[in-house]
Amino acid sequence: MRIATHNVNSIRTRVGRVVDWLERSNTDVLAMQEIKCKPEQFPYKPFEDAGYKITMHGLNQWNGVAFASKMEAEDVEIGFSGMPAFAKGSEPGIGDLEARALGATFNGVRLWSLYVPNGRTLDDPHYAYKLEWLDRLASSTAEWLEHQPDQPLALMGDFNIAPLDTDVWDISEFIGATHVSPAERQAFEAFEQIGLTDVVRERLPEGYTYWDYQQLRFPKNEGMRIDFILGSETFADRVTSAVIDRNERKGEAPSDHVPVVVDLAD
Repeated sequence: MRIATHNVNSIRTRVGRVVDWLERSNTDVLAMQEIKCKPEQFPYKPFEDAGYKITMHGLNQWNGVAFASKMEAEDVEIGFSGMPAFAKGSEPGIGDLEARALGATFNGVRLWSLYVPNGRTLDDPHYAYKLEWLDRLASSTAEWLEHQPDQPLALMGDFNIAPLDTDVWDISEFIGATHVSPAERQAFEAFEQIGLTDVVRERLPEGYTYWDYQQLRFPKNEGMRIDFILGSETFADRVTSAVIDRNERKGEAPSDHVPVVVDLAD
């Protein structure tokens, strides 16, 4: 089974590119982030015409997560236990649950499409929200692993964290910024401590997954590695290959992220 994750940065804008890539890559399950639409706005037909079923969660023109799959999604779950809301106003704890997490099982493999909050700046309330969101996700993941240790599980998506200095083009450019702060990196490391593995890095130690549209970042290869597939032991044992499809950042109207792909043995 071929599984991939891709922050598509508006599925209505890039539906043609995404469906074309799905067919060319022969991907069985694609986790998407930043679909940026409500259910009634999703472009289902091109996916269905290509043989893919859509499972999605979107609330407005921001965020949004989905799966495109050749097989039926089972045990679909929107959000995870204790997932915090983001309080946009002045009252702490008052806010809306955003469309950032979607879980489903495909042929016995449990997958989560995740769009981790950005954090914005180190002194922004969004940064504290990001850390709390990751902490709650780690707690839920630990419970999943404890209750179903034999089920292959993967957290997939845009984590908005560069765990290593080499995951950004120049670490000196990120001093005092989000994505590389000690607290964010500790939050990422927590997933490894509870038993997940970055199943792509061991096969592809180098490679970025995101390049900003500004300042010719892609032509200058000034990118970041912030999209990951973190798998449980039973998931990792089945991985046979991995690809970061850098070429998808080329061409007309690409997303600023590229697909990250793994193959699983039966």
